[in-house]
Amino acid sequence: MRAIQIVTTRLSSCLRPIRFELVSSSSSPRLLSNSRRLICTAAATKSNGGRSGSIVAPLVENEEVQKIDVNPPKGTRDFAPEDMRLRNWLFNHFKEVSRLFGYEEVDYPVLETEALFIRKAGEEIRDQLYCFEDRGNRRVALRPELTPSLARLVIQKGKSVSLPLKWFAIGQCWRYERMTRGRRREHYQWNMDIIGVPHVTAEAELISAIVTFFKRIGITASDVGFKVSSRKVLQELLRKYGVPENLFGRVCIIIDKIEKIPIDEIKKELGSTGISEDAIEQLLQVLSVKSLDDLEDVLGGAGEAIADLKQLFSLAEKFGYSEWIQFDASVVRGLAYYTGIVFEGFDRKGNLRAICGGGRYDRLLPTYGGDDIPACGFGFGDAVIVELLKEKNLLPELGQEVENIVCALEKDLQGAAGTVATALRSKGQTVDLVLESKPLKWVFKRAARINARRLILVGKTEWEDGSVSVKVLSTGEQFQVKLNDLE
Repeated sequence: MRAIQIVTTRLSSCLRPIRFELVSSSSSPRLLSNSRRLICTAAATKSNGGRSGSIVAPLVENEEVQKIDVNPPKGTRDFAPEDMRLRNWLFNHFKEVSRLFGYEEVDYPVLETEALFIRKAGEEIRDQLYCFEDRGNRRVALRPELTPSLARLVIQKGKSVSLPLKWFAIGQCWRYERMTRGRRREHYQWNMDIIGVPHVTAEAELISAIVTFFKRIGITASDVGFKVSSRKVLQELLRKYGVPENLFGRVCIIIDKIEKIPIDEIKKELGSTGISEDAIEQLLQVLSVKSLDDLEDVLGGAGEAIADLKQLFSLAEKFGYSEWIQFDASVVRGLAYYTGIVFEGFDRKGNLRAICGGGRYDRLLPTYGGDDIPACGFGFGDAVIVELLKEKNLLPELGQEVENIVCALEKDLQGAAGTVATALRSKGQTVDLVLESKPLKWVFKRAARINARRLILVGKTEWEDGSVSVKVLSTGEQFQVKLNDLE
């Protein structure tokens, strides 16, 4: 064994070493994360204005080239060109549906203050936050969802915006959670939200938007449905069985785990809140109800929850998606800020976790010091829907598509080929310019791979005449055309 030696006394007077590693001269190459020899040093704060906390990390390496781990961090993804084509296809459908319904696009910082997410999100979200203290000693977090950021922006805008607001966003979210099929530690989420409408018509429109999206991508009511309930149902049940109001948030989080963990675990967690065994049994029995009529027998027909749900089912018929929705008393959603109707999209085969979910969150803005404004919305992740499309063989074939490939037939005509490419691009046409001298066989292969519509050849004789040769690749038709007439 031999140690990496630090011999620079002058450096050591201003740099504080954090750690160093012993290196075996006979060790074989390993992953960079384990084998790269780093001496990390933290720069001391200087009176001349040097920034406190900056990191200096000179590398002391073996003579051998070290390999790196080429995989992204666990739970995250790369998006190679073929993956980006699918992502863009999906996002374009999100955006087009949102615009069909008259919503405006917004976005928020990926990094927010930690307090924004822990104040009213629920215990599970707090445990899953990617959070840290920045160099200004501020507690910040990568956003795990978009709704709190929406609430912050609405409060910030105040009276400068007129209600109702209809906004949508597509943003990357981060949660450190156990990964399963369709669940990662980062994902993109499509949100549509309505701020300022207290009536169930808002929830009805939101579900209609999701149904419209499903229909656009080939998903039918036999593939996917919506489970609908209301947080007010659970509130009335807890009141009926004498459960204190202050336990409501904890009970919601536990009930949201039904069908995710064994029922005995549900009972155990409910028991830990202080609810009696008898009340737990009655509560779970009612939460298993799948009929609005049966629920009405338990709660009576005068409750606000029953009235809201009846109106939603009536509106579903008017909007034309009644076959998509069903009542399920166990749906409460895990986030603590929901106050009324809640819903989840699910695949009817039961192979996947919830596809999307949302509901009413009337008291979220006051939680952050804003006005008491009614609001509702939904979140729709990008991962589960792709899994469903794979399962249904509905993923589109999305190859690269370029209208023109331009190639110079001689090396000294490369500049002329660039002129042709620029002229076509100025007319809004896509162009793949061959940047090196390549044989025509190679050019034809590339044209086929990128699905080019035309091959444009720049030859010496034609160019002297101000023309180029055009070959339509689908038909084989070939002709000459003046550059100014090339469309």
